[in-house]
Amino acid sequence: MADGERGEAGDTALYLELFNEIGILAQLSRALFEVRLPEGLTVPHFSVLNHLVRLGDGVTPLALARAFQVPKTTMTHTLSGLEARGLVELAPNPRDGRSKLVRLTPAGRRFRDDAIASLADDLAEVRRRFPRAAVERILPDLATLRAEMDRMRDA
Repeated sequence: MADGERGEAGDTALYLELFNEIGILAQLSRALFEVRLPEGLTVPHFSVLNHLVRLGDGVTPLALARAFQVPKTTMTHTLSGLEARGLVELAPNPRDGRSKLVRLTPAGRRFRDDAIASLADDLAEVRRRFPRAAVERILPDLATLRAEMDRMRDA
């Protein structure tokens, strides 16, 4: 886009370019990570474990589905795979006999930590090519954009 291009068309192109770059980064980072995960486990599996570590467990599958913006059936399938591997446990919700609560197991926490550790060499190479100062410069803006888009989704 040319410097100084203004107006709605220019803004649309600018924001589409932003989303395009974010989308490509998501694809590249996902591919990088999935080759490090054990066969049968995917980034969505890791993402659920990571979410439970970061924000706490004891949440319903529906709450997770909403957080990840996927249908409840998709989340149920993801949780089934994690439960089959002993990485999460599903227990009856004491407040609502119809729903379940998802709890992270010690094996699930170890798996999440090991998955992150498996990226060490890849992250070192990214760090070599894209210095820490650049990450520190762009990360706050990306976090703000994510927070704003979360609010838009929830509105």
